[in-house]
Amino acid sequence: MNANRFYWDEEDPKKSRRERRREREELKNQREREEPGKSRRERRLEREKKTRKAGVAELILTAVVAFVLVFGFVRPYVVEAYRIPTESMVPTLEVGDRVLANKFVYHFTEPERRDIVVFDSIDEDDDQTLIKRVMGVAGDELQLQGGVLYVNGEEQEEPYLNDADQSRGFYGPTVVPEGHIFVMGDNRGNSADSRVFGPLPLENLKGEAFMRFWPISKISTI
Repeated sequence: MNANRFYWDEEDPKKSRRERRREREELKNQREREEPGKSRRERRLEREKKTRKAGVAELILTAVVAFVLVFGFVRPYVVEAYRIPTESMVPTLEVGDRVLANKFVYHFTEPERRDIVVFDSIDEDDDQTLIKRVMGVAGDELQLQGGVLYVNGEEQEEPYLNDADQSRGFYGPTVVPEGHIFVMGDNRGNSADSRVFGPLPLENLKGEAFMRFWPISKISTI
């Protein structure tokens, strides 16, 4: 017998290469089953655990990078996060929700009706940041009749309103002056807005809210 023969030289020459490879894989699997160590189930669970750890680590890294970008560089110029302080925008936004606002957009364009805007309170003694919906722009005539809003004489469809606490009151008519917008809350019956403090000066605007990012279960554009 030739001492230099290898183990594969003893394989049946009538078998194809694919069959011999399959036999070797089966032999390998058999040896793993007979190996007095971890079971196949334990090895599978260990692999799944490593995969989950890698996924969590990637998620954490992504969150850290996003946090640094938003609050380290982007925040002063483009985007800033805000917490919803009151119930004035229910059901669109709840107290405690957090939104991202585009601070850049109104440097290039004027607010439009239905924009949700973040702004500084008109009251100089109140440093709270507020959020409302733009219902009128410069030159618009607004009027509420029995809770129904009319802009320039046209009844407005407002599917976002809080029907559970709807205002049935009256207001106006009033015309929005130049350099101002008229803002109102979606929770019309529980909102101190332009019906209370008058048209909002554009200089008080901080940005347009475009996304809710907290709570995570409610992440969405707005």
